[in-house]
Amino acid sequence: MNWLSEIFTQQTFIQAILVLSLICAAGVALGSVKIYGISLGSTFVFFAGIIAGHFGMQIDPDMLALAQNFGLILFIYSLGVQVGPGFFSSLKKGGVKLNLLALTLLVTGTLMMLAIHWTTGIPLSEAMGLFSGAVTNTPMLGAAQQALLQVHPEDAETANNMAMACAVGYPAGLVGVILCVVILRAASATKTTQKPYDPSGDNTFVVEYNVNNPAIFGKSIKEIRENADVQFVISRVWKGGKVIIPTSETIIEEDEHVLVISGKKDVERIRTIFGNRENVDWNKKDIDWNSIDNQLVSRHVLVTKPEINGAKLGSLRLRNSFGINITRVNRAGIDLLPSRSLRLQMGDKLTIVGEAKAIDNVSVILGNESRKLKDPNLLNIFIGIVLGLILGSIPIAIPGISVPVKLGIAGGPIIVGILMGAFGPRFHLTTYTTMSANLMLRQFGITIYLAGLGLSAGAGFFAKVFTMEGLSWVGISFALAVIPVLIVGFAASRFFKTDYARNVGMLCGGMANPIALNYANTTVEGDEPSVAYATVYPISIFLRVISAQIIMLVLS
Repeated sequence: MNWLSEIFTQQTFIQAILVLSLICAAGVALGSVKIYGISLGSTFVFFAGIIAGHFGMQIDPDMLALAQNFGLILFIYSLGVQVGPGFFSSLKKGGVKLNLLALTLLVTGTLMMLAIHWTTGIPLSEAMGLFSGAVTNTPMLGAAQQALLQVHPEDAETANNMAMACAVGYPAGLVGVILCVVILRAASATKTTQKPYDPSGDNTFVVEYNVNNPAIFGKSIKEIRENADVQFVISRVWKGGKVIIPTSETIIEEDEHVLVISGKKDVERIRTIFGNRENVDWNKKDIDWNSIDNQLVSRHVLVTKPEINGAKLGSLRLRNSFGINITRVNRAGIDLLPSRSLRLQMGDKLTIVGEAKAIDNVSVILGNESRKLKDPNLLNIFIGIVLGLILGSIPIAIPGISVPVKLGIAGGPIIVGILMGAFGPRFHLTTYTTMSANLMLRQFGITIYLAGLGLSAGAGFFAKVFTMEGLSWVGISFALAVIPVLIVGFAASRFFKTDYARNVGMLCGGMANPIALNYANTTVEGDEPSVAYATVYPISIFLRVISAQIIMLVLS
């Protein structure tokens, strides 16, 4: 049986893969266990690696570094592609306030971490590790480690101490943010009266109007839209008791009824254009649209042709060519208002109204072959990783700093991933992957990274924790998790009039803490916390990764 012990002890590539796979399997299995309804998920792989390292399990350092770094790169790039489409839109309109509050949270926590470093004498590497644990952000830890090794490539021990500090601070961060949610809920006068979130409020809303504004009598839809200062789509027009699908040349006459799709916030402005709003709820989920239109049908059509990816909707001239109307464009679960300037992306689901034959013809143009979306687009994934690593390796000279700054293997891939996700379709790059495929890539990457991270930090973990210094680390991490969250949370509620649901969602997103978000969702009706979380998460994760690198490059 010597062969069995040898494959676990001799440092070969088989032993490295075997050990990492066992750690991942144990961590994933334990991560599915819930305690009081709370589960650590894949984060438990980190602690499984620590336990393995504590009991002396080791693998070849070069193989460990390769697996750990490639896992981080895969996770960071896939994350960037996922958040890319919503990254820049989250800066607009209602997302501005929430993102500024999340930025305030980041700055407050960072300044507090630096103050602790300067006043207590704790090394910056350990303070950054504790901060990464407090905000439950292992990509931030990876970025800080890479920046440290960029300046001091020989200092692997300090990088391991940073990981150890993160491991100590992580549980404090989880518990601390949940405690903050409890405190904010108790302090909120509206904690039990939150209205369910209405996703149409920020995207699409359907209203029927009776035309009685003389200013638009006898004018075409094209003329009406050109003179309006608000964006809308007229889905149907009732003319002489018959429902028709209008084109841009359709003339609107007195006392006709029009069905208009717009943002909910624009409903009253559009009422001033057309006239009286009819008291009919066209936003119910159980409406049989096909029965309304007699010979017309309503269908969903998928964009699956690569040549359509990135094309402007107006350039396809579908309405005038086929007599159909596109009423909605659903992208990643979000309804968008169709406009001539909207660029279509692979995977977009268009709601089209028209005659069945016309919709069939449009389906041929757009593709509408769902099986094509299931094929993995590996080419652009690898191209994106290559571009990210090249960008991360570019030396950036900054006056006053002796060593050129590099974005590294965390900063480069996340920037390229975001740009590919946001702008790839404009250059006809198919960055679309199904949600399950993207999640698989991210989970695989972060699991391998966490296994390696825990293994490298595990040797001295328990010896460190059960000391006065280790206990002080726990207290510092708890303070870093709780104090900034309560400061920003109370300020957002009192001075910025942010209601409880959006407030706690923003705080959980700013702290990258999905476990606290799960608890926050149980305290309100609807999913406003999740929406606020999604609004601030992309920018928060990006800024934390980049800020960690800058701090380590400038101050270490």
